[in-house]
Amino acid sequence: MIVFSKEGGEPVSRQIYLDFNASTPIAPEAVEAMRPFLMDHYGNPSSLHWAGAPAKDAVEKARGQVAGLLGCDPTEIVFTSGGSESNNHAIKGIFFANRDRGEHIVTTAVEHPAILNPCRFLEKMGAKVTVLPVDRHGIVNPGDVRKAITPRTVLITVMHANNEVGTIEPVPGIAAIAREAGIPFHTDAAQSVGKISTDVEELGVDLLSVAGHKVYAPKGIGALYIREGTKIEPFVHGAGHEGGRRAGTENVLLAVALGAACEVARKWGGMPQLRVLRDRFWEGLKKTFGERVTLNGHPTERLPNTLNVNFVGRVGAEVLAKLPGVAASTGSACHAGSVTLSPVLAAMGVPPEEGMGAIRFSLGRTTAWEDLEKVLDRLGSNS
Repeated sequence: MIVFSKEGGEPVSRQIYLDFNASTPIAPEAVEAMRPFLMDHYGNPSSLHWAGAPAKDAVEKARGQVAGLLGCDPTEIVFTSGGSESNNHAIKGIFFANRDRGEHIVTTAVEHPAILNPCRFLEKMGAKVTVLPVDRHGIVNPGDVRKAITPRTVLITVMHANNEVGTIEPVPGIAAIAREAGIPFHTDAAQSVGKISTDVEELGVDLLSVAGHKVYAPKGIGALYIREGTKIEPFVHGAGHEGGRRAGTENVLLAVALGAACEVARKWGGMPQLRVLRDRFWEGLKKTFGERVTLNGHPTERLPNTLNVNFVGRVGAEVLAKLPGVAASTGSACHAGSVTLSPVLAAMGVPPEEGMGAIRFSLGRTTAWEDLEKVLDRLGSNS
């Protein structure tokens, strides 16, 4: 929350940030971790001399911190430029490394574009992609995943939690099906890391994507967990960086920031207090709007910080326009007077008259009840 003042110091407006699923501020611990690498430690981590040693040690410490949050061995962590690269590496890397086995990929209709678009790209190269439907809450049926598997299936990729509505997919159950069939299983955990448990053994996944700017690290850094023994093609070819899985001198500055952010997330232990605030906010919306507001996503199997609601009969962008200073996201797009639902809401079967009024409010560590109360007051005055 930021309060702006006139010259005399009187507060004139309040900016309220409720878009933490889009991006988070950088944790103070991550900022502090970067400072030495802005000025002092400039060596190449691959250099075997005094200047390279601090950089090498810092990268490996950060790798261990990321691994600590995911419950894996540090050698199974590859630093990337972000969640999109991690997803691309997982999908393309598995596909290209397993062409002798097959060309079939299974995914869902509510995945992030960083999943669906790489799959579409691979279709041009001979891939066969099955896109499974979801129910009204946005959940894929594990039974549908089982039925979709063929002898030529080389990858199953299902997100851990949806970025728009927060619905948590039944990843452990799908992972068990994949393991039984001997098929690598990837999950996009960009939205779930730091919010709920992402222990890779509990989830049973072979690959898992992390996006730094969703977990209070800077933009431009991410990680990909690759279970030991998983056959995967390098994303970038060159020298033997990152265990030969991603060539290019490591971004030491951002790696140490991600490591510090993951360390904080591990100590934070999820976001139970945000669930309380979110549910209190939802109760306030229902009290104000009654049947004129509906919920998107699963009522309980949902990220603790995410509330996606429909203001029935209204347009989300127009509702937000009447909330000056409030940062949130809409679930529909307006084009020349018409409203188009997001692919996620459309896949969930949300009626257009409801979904056109969709707004996602996503909370974070700095969210206070007074912020949400202010939003409720503004919404109520414009109802």
